[in-house]
Amino acid sequence: MRGAARAAGGRAGRRWPRSPAPGPGPPPPLLPLAVLLAVLLGGADAQYSSDLCSWKGSGLTHEAHRKEVEQVYLRCSAGSVEWMYPTGALIVNLRPNTFAPSRHLTLCIKPLPDSSGANIYLEKTGELQLLVRDGEPGPGRARCFGLERGGLFVEATPQQGIGRRSAGFQYELSGRRPGRDLHAPSAPCRPCSDTEVLLAVCTSDFVVRGAIQNVTHEPERQESAIHLRVSRVYRQKSRVFRAAPEGEGGGWRGRVRTLLECGVRPGPGDFLFTGHMHFGEARLGCAPRFEDFRRVYRDAEGRGLNPCEMGVE
Repeated sequence: MRGAARAAGGRAGRRWPRSPAPGPGPPPPLLPLAVLLAVLLGGADAQYSSDLCSWKGSGLTHEAHRKEVEQVYLRCSAGSVEWMYPTGALIVNLRPNTFAPSRHLTLCIKPLPDSSGANIYLEKTGELQLLVRDGEPGPGRARCFGLERGGLFVEATPQQGIGRRSAGFQYELSGRRPGRDLHAPSAPCRPCSDTEVLLAVCTSDFVVRGAIQNVTHEPERQESAIHLRVSRVYRQKSRVFRAAPEGEGGGWRGRVRTLLECGVRPGPGDFLFTGHMHFGEARLGCAPRFEDFRRVYRDAEGRGLNPCEMGVE
């Protein structure tokens, strides 16, 4: 169900967060003391459109001499924020009603294409850590972190003139911890343990048996695209794997992504590929050789330790 999200109102006098902790590149300059002492929450007359999942607004409704902080409330597990002509700052409050309050949540954000005009920070108790720098070159890269580490603070950067600018990002919330299947910058490339493989079979968005047909590397994204020839699809939530064109030997074809640093290369043999959908793309999780998986599965089955069942013939 969709409905109107709450907008900021009143003049609560919230202070601007303190300067960010060290991050990639030099930290942005400290804000003037006058701004620190005079920040006001955005007025109720701000023009924007929102629902429970996404927010879209414009900084043109703010008076030029004011540094307003506008509150944005989102209650979905996925959506986007788009800020035209950014001025002042946004505080993005994520209060998802699709997860139990006590559950650990991981937030991932990915800048919109050509996003410019604002820096995006992780903010907790007034401390800022830079996540996305304004004008960062290349395709947007996802950043993932536990939601308990803080919220999102989006600050407009000084601009000359009134050229068209739009800053924003997509976001996804999940109950998985940051790691290989969330495309976190620190995602390990190590093989999965037996326990991780068995859990991946039960919890992944896709589980398929197949072989690596080709690998293309994309240095600008720091990623590799793995082109798969699939003989069996056990599960897929999205149509990542589609029937092969006639004359290509049957089965399915599809593509999954992983980090460039993992050094994936084409090679012989069948594998069990698992993973999750992330911002509309299939991200590789555990991928053991199929014979190794079958051995682990049958051993766990014999001891009654399989978390779920699947055919391994």
